[in-house]
Amino acid sequence: MSYKGPKVAVIGCGIWGKNLVRNFYNLEALYSVCDMDSDTICAISSQYNGIKCICDFNELLETQEIKGVVIATPGHTHYALVKKALLAGKNVYVEKPVATSSEEAKELTELADQKGLVLMVGHLLLYHPAVTRLRSLIKEGALGEIKYLQSDRLNVNFFRNDRSVMWDLTPHDLSMAAYVLDKKPLSVKSAVGCSVNDDGIIDITHININFEDNINVHLSDSWINPVKRVMLTVRGTEATAVLDDTLSENKLVIYDNFSPEKRIIEMPDYIEIEPLKLECQHFLSCIENKIKPRSDGLNGYEVVKILEDAEKIMLGNQYDSISEIKLVSSRSKLD
Repeated sequence: MSYKGPKVAVIGCGIWGKNLVRNFYNLEALYSVCDMDSDTICAISSQYNGIKCICDFNELLETQEIKGVVIATPGHTHYALVKKALLAGKNVYVEKPVATSSEEAKELTELADQKGLVLMVGHLLLYHPAVTRLRSLIKEGALGEIKYLQSDRLNVNFFRNDRSVMWDLTPHDLSMAAYVLDKKPLSVKSAVGCSVNDDGIIDITHININFEDNINVHLSDSWINPVKRVMLTVRGTEATAVLDDTLSENKLVIYDNFSPEKRIIEMPDYIEIEPLKLECQHFLSCIENKIKPRSDGLNGYEVVKILEDAEKIMLGNQYDSISEIKLVSSRSKLD
């Protein structure tokens, strides 16, 4: 039986966008793709039969068959593209961050609510089976009372296509922390960043955040680490969970806090499904059933607000001038 649900278009078919194209195509929900690079469009057209290639974003928004727009372009373009899509009556899935200022993120969230449309942010780890399993263990009290969470996301990025590694990677860590703890981030305690090339682009960040119930959260992100490290550590009063996403199996391990030999209490089972597939299915389900996504606009706003506060601390006196340039740039894309 062929798929009868909502059809979507993917805008931005680069390194990550291609993964979205593949998943929505396999779910039989992909109607068209849109990208500025003609070679990319041609390659996709030859790989996926029956998919329309639309180079004009405005033309795409006028296409009645398209019910959802999936945006996988650079972060500084998100605000303008999301706003145009919502104003055109399209449901929107946008890669993180939803915008690069809390003012813009709030505006988009309110606009989606006013128009009764789905606004979903690509906080992928909220759909990761191992992360979901860890969340349930914490809720069950398997770790005791949670005291500390640390997320390390270190890798090499030769493109450095955002102003800061923080806007590129930290949305993953922050949204994941809030999800597994089921707590809100309240304030930034400290934030430091380092530009290795002294060119104003921050390659390494360390951010300390105070969450509800006085839980300390430390987020470390890097674009310059030759050895990939993707590790989440959650410390409770009784046990500590470590989720190492670089492993092919046994990603999630629970350790006894009181064992000098680091005794393993449990290696919890979870269903092995590609998180992105689950995320794409969730977007389609939200459109069809008119429900709010797990990673909705409000979730996106809360992440952006904390990152914005962290950036203010990192940049100090430089923040106002850089923020103004960023805001003018994003608004100009609506003209």
